[in-house]
Amino acid sequence: MSKLTHTDQQGKANMVDVSFKKDQLRVARAEGMIHLEEDTLRLVNENSLKKGDVMTVAQIAGIQAAKQTSSLIPLCHPISITKVEVRMEIIPAGIKASSEVHCVGPTGVEMEALTAVTVSLLTVYDMCKAVDKNMTLYAIRLLEKTKTDI
Repeated sequence: MSKLTHTDQQGKANMVDVSFKKDQLRVARAEGMIHLEEDTLRLVNENSLKKGDVMTVAQIAGIQAAKQTSSLIPLCHPISITKVEVRMEIIPAGIKASSEVHCVGPTGVEMEALTAVTVSLLTVYDMCKAVDKNMTLYAIRLLEKTKTDI
Protein backbone atom coordinates (compact mmCIF):
# COMPACT_ATOMS: atom_id res chain seq x y z
CA MET A 1 0.00 0.00 0.00
CA SER A 2 1.27 3.48 -0.86
CA LYS A 3 2.08 5.98 1.86
CA LEU A 4 -0.37 8.84 2.36
CA THR A 5 1.13 12.03 0.99
CA HIS A 6 -0.68 14.51 3.24
CA THR A 7 0.60 13.26 6.58
CA ASP A 8 3.93 13.85 8.28
CA GLN A 9 6.07 11.27 10.08
CA GLN A 10 3.83 11.51 13.15
CA GLY A 11 0.65 11.00 11.09
CA LYS A 12 -0.43 14.65 11.37
CA ALA A 13 -1.87 16.68 8.51
CA ASN A 14 0.80 18.10 6.23
CA MET A 15 0.66 20.20 3.08
CA VAL A 16 2.94 18.56 0.52
CA ASP A 17 5.93 20.64 -0.58
CA VAL A 18 5.80 20.93 -4.38
CA SER A 19 8.51 23.57 -4.71
CA PHE A 20 10.97 21.06 -6.20
CA LYS A 21 8.53 19.90 -8.91
CA LYS A 22 8.71 21.37 -12.40
CA ASP A 23 5.81 23.19 -14.01
CA GLN A 24 3.76 21.03 -16.35
CA LEU A 25 0.46 21.37 -18.18
CA ARG A 26 -1.99 19.60 -15.89
CA VAL A 27 -5.50 18.58 -16.95
CA ALA A 28 -8.20 16.76 -14.97
CA ARG A 29 -11.69 15.65 -15.96
CA ALA A 30 -14.48 14.60 -13.58
CA GLU A 31 -18.18 13.81 -13.67
CA GLY A 32 -21.11 13.12 -11.41
CA MET A 33 -24.87 12.81 -11.49
CA ILE A 34 -27.94 13.84 -9.56
CA HIS A 35 -31.09 11.75 -9.72
CA LEU A 36 -34.26 13.81 -10.15
CA GLU A 37 -37.90 12.82 -10.24
CA GLU A 38 -39.47 12.92 -13.70
CA ASP A 39 -41.60 15.99 -12.90
CA THR A 40 -38.57 17.86 -11.58
CA LEU A 41 -36.59 17.03 -14.69
CA ARG A 42 -39.43 18.36 -16.83
CA LEU A 43 -39.46 21.64 -14.87
CA VAL A 44 -35.69 22.00 -15.28
CA ASN A 45 -35.93 21.25 -19.00
CA GLU A 46 -38.73 23.80 -19.42
CA ASN A 47 -36.84 26.34 -17.28
CA SER A 48 -39.97 26.64 -15.11
CA LEU A 49 -38.53 26.59 -11.60
CA LYS A 50 -38.99 29.71 -9.44
CA LYS A 51 -35.24 29.99 -8.75
CA GLY A 52 -34.47 30.32 -12.46
CA ASP A 53 -32.26 28.64 -15.02
CA VAL A 54 -30.93 25.63 -13.12
CA MET A 55 -28.49 24.46 -15.77
CA THR A 56 -26.77 27.84 -16.24
CA VAL A 57 -26.61 28.69 -12.55
CA ALA A 58 -25.18 25.23 -11.76
CA GLN A 59 -22.59 25.60 -14.52
CA ILE A 60 -21.42 28.98 -13.21
CA ALA A 61 -21.39 27.69 -9.62
CA GLY A 62 -19.10 24.85 -10.69
CA ILE A 63 -16.70 27.23 -12.41
CA GLN A 64 -16.58 29.45 -9.34
CA ALA A 65 -16.09 26.45 -7.05
CA ALA A 66 -13.10 25.14 -9.00
CA LYS A 67 -11.40 28.50 -8.48
CA GLN A 68 -12.05 28.32 -4.71
CA THR A 69 -10.92 24.75 -4.07
CA SER A 70 -7.86 25.62 -1.99
CA SER A 71 -10.09 27.73 0.28
CA LEU A 72 -12.46 24.80 0.80
CA ILE A 73 -10.08 21.85 1.16
CA PRO A 74 -7.37 22.60 3.72
CA LEU A 75 -4.36 20.83 2.18
CA CYS A 76 -4.96 21.79 -1.46
CA HIS A 77 -2.44 24.19 -2.97
CA PRO A 78 -3.67 27.48 -4.42
CA ILE A 79 -2.98 27.11 -8.12
CA SER A 80 -3.18 29.24 -11.20
CA ILE A 81 -6.05 27.73 -13.16
CA THR A 82 -5.91 28.50 -16.87
CA LYS A 83 -9.25 26.93 -17.89
CA VAL A 84 -12.40 25.59 -16.25
CA GLU A 85 -15.15 24.05 -18.32
CA VAL A 86 -18.33 22.72 -16.73
CA ARG A 87 -21.01 21.00 -18.79
CA MET A 88 -24.50 20.20 -17.57
CA GLU A 89 -26.52 17.58 -19.42
CA ILE A 90 -30.03 16.28 -18.89
CA ILE A 91 -29.98 12.47 -18.85
CA PRO A 92 -32.93 10.07 -18.39
CA ALA A 93 -32.39 9.73 -14.62
CA GLY A 94 -31.55 13.38 -13.92
CA ILE A 95 -28.61 15.65 -14.66
CA LYS A 96 -24.96 14.85 -15.33
CA ALA A 97 -22.27 17.42 -14.57
CA SER A 98 -18.82 17.11 -16.10
CA SER A 99 -15.79 19.29 -15.75
CA GLU A 100 -12.38 19.83 -17.24
CA VAL A 101 -9.77 21.94 -15.48
CA HIS A 102 -6.34 23.04 -16.77
CA CYS A 103 -3.37 24.68 -15.10
CA VAL A 104 0.34 25.10 -15.61
CA GLY A 105 2.15 24.31 -12.41
CA PRO A 106 3.82 21.79 -10.12
CA THR A 107 0.66 20.07 -8.86
CA GLY A 108 -2.53 18.69 -10.39
CA VAL A 109 -6.08 19.92 -10.68
CA GLU A 110 -8.09 16.80 -9.87
CA MET A 111 -9.53 18.32 -6.69
CA GLU A 112 -10.61 21.38 -8.66
CA ALA A 113 -12.35 19.20 -11.27
CA LEU A 114 -14.12 17.16 -8.56
CA THR A 115 -15.10 20.31 -6.66
CA ALA A 116 -16.57 21.85 -9.83
CA VAL A 117 -18.76 18.81 -10.42
CA THR A 118 -19.84 18.48 -6.81
CA VAL A 119 -20.81 22.12 -6.37
CA SER A 120 -22.64 22.11 -9.70
CA LEU A 121 -24.74 19.18 -8.50
CA LEU A 122 -25.28 20.76 -5.08
CA THR A 123 -26.54 23.86 -6.88
CA VAL A 124 -29.05 21.74 -8.80
CA TYR A 125 -30.11 20.25 -5.46
CA ASP A 126 -30.54 23.70 -3.91
CA MET A 127 -32.55 25.02 -6.84
CA CYS A 128 -34.85 21.96 -7.01
CA LYS A 129 -35.30 21.12 -3.31
CA ALA A 130 -38.69 22.84 -3.10
CA VAL A 131 -40.19 20.43 -5.65
CA ASP A 132 -38.15 17.24 -5.19
CA LYS A 133 -37.48 15.61 -1.82
CA ASN A 134 -35.82 12.49 -3.28
CA MET A 135 -32.76 13.84 -5.08
CA THR A 136 -29.55 11.85 -4.80
CA LEU A 137 -26.04 12.83 -5.85
CA TYR A 138 -24.04 9.84 -7.08
CA ALA A 139 -21.10 8.57 -9.12
CA ILE A 140 -18.91 11.62 -8.53
CA ARG A 141 -15.54 10.54 -9.82
CA LEU A 142 -12.31 11.53 -11.45
CA LEU A 143 -12.25 10.38 -15.07
CA GLU A 144 -8.74 11.35 -16.02
CA LYS A 145 -5.74 13.39 -14.98
CA THR A 146 -2.75 14.10 -17.15
CA LYS A 147 0.49 16.04 -16.99
CA THR A 148 2.49 17.08 -20.01
CA ASP A 149 5.96 18.58 -20.11
CA ILE A 150 6.01 22.09 -21.53
